[in-house]
Amino acid sequence: MSNERTPININASVVGVSVHALHSLENNLNPVQENPSDNNASSPLYKRIWSKCQSIYGTHSFLIKALILILIAFAYPPLGATYLAPQITATWIAVIFIFILAGMGIKTEEFAKAFQRLPFNLFVQLFNFGVVSSIVFGFSRLMVSVNALTQSLADGMTICASLPITINMVLVLTKSAGGDEASAIFNAAFGNLVGIFLSPALILGYLGVTGEVNMGQVFFKLGLRVVLPIFIGQILQHVVPPAKEFVKQYKKYFKTAQECCLLFIIYTVFCKTFLQGMEASVGQIFLMIALQFFMLCVVMVLAWTCLRVLFRNEPKLQAMGLFGCTHKTVAMGVPLINAIYESNPMVGLYTLPLLIWHPMQLVIGSFVAPYVAAYVKRREEEISSTVQEEKSEGGTTSGGPDETTIQDEMEQGVVEDKTDS
Repeated sequence: MSNERTPININASVVGVSVHALHSLENNLNPVQENPSDNNASSPLYKRIWSKCQSIYGTHSFLIKALILILIAFAYPPLGATYLAPQITATWIAVIFIFILAGMGIKTEEFAKAFQRLPFNLFVQLFNFGVVSSIVFGFSRLMVSVNALTQSLADGMTICASLPITINMVLVLTKSAGGDEASAIFNAAFGNLVGIFLSPALILGYLGVTGEVNMGQVFFKLGLRVVLPIFIGQILQHVVPPAKEFVKQYKKYFKTAQECCLLFIIYTVFCKTFLQGMEASVGQIFLMIALQFFMLCVVMVLAWTCLRVLFRNEPKLQAMGLFGCTHKTVAMGVPLINAIYESNPMVGLYTLPLLIWHPMQLVIGSFVAPYVAAYVKRREEEISSTVQEEKSEGGTTSGGPDETTIQDEMEQGVVEDKTDS
């Protein structure tokens, strides 16, 4: 992988991870060539430790903030569960704000490119929604049957697996791995739009309709909190150019506000869970973390194998598909979970597996991206070499008869000249 820094341009506004995490990930995956005299090894120990801490915080700032808020929620649950009026502030105001900006960021014009690579796009969406969710659902039921996990944590794993693809994270990792960026933009936008309808259907299909869930109310609230705000965001994007330019001009601040809304939802969700009491032990939570890591590795290996077989001569699509098939969005996932299970006291445990999957896909993705980029470069060189060899062989084979034909025509012309004379 080249050491030359390549700037990353992200045109989506839905928050997959924090802005700081994306900048840090970009810097880590595309390091700038440094002067040996500026090596950090010569710095004092405390500066190196501080620099390392800053790097870790920059990469995982969202997770660190979420964990801090979960601890605060544990310390005094009534604040977020009652006094901050989460029924209005978290479930309505924060969610609507997030999805209006999401609607302004989804590039629906990219949908026109769907038929350019229809088989690949269908594979990514079917794998992300169908294959991942069915595998995780089956595995989580097995864990419940052997009493390894509580029902709520197992359900949370299934809910996480039923969510759509991230946007920002997939774009960054696809770029760093040398993948097809146009396919990443389309699948991210399309997956998030379809996920508004498909994810609740998958979740309720897998887990069933319990006494805490009223189907009619769920879809009515999803329509008001999710579909309508996204529709308004699309209208603002296409009909009101000043609004679009205003958001674009202050994009950094709006992204920060989106992240704060997500963190506020997470805080109130866990306040509610801690206030009602948790059925899962600390040991089961750590087991769930290990199982989420195992599941993510399994589906990534499976996706990579299928991509190598089905799209063997398209390494850039393989690179994009590795991330697109397995990533899950926290930006749309947290509000969706809160909208479906707002009255369920276990909503915090339903959200926790997603908060684990999200940073894991970043860590694993940033680890494998350089290797995938090297593979893409090597495979493209092999394909290019093969194509050139086939062309040269074809040219040699077809050149013989052509030269013979030309020679015969020349001889025929000479004979005719002699006959005329």
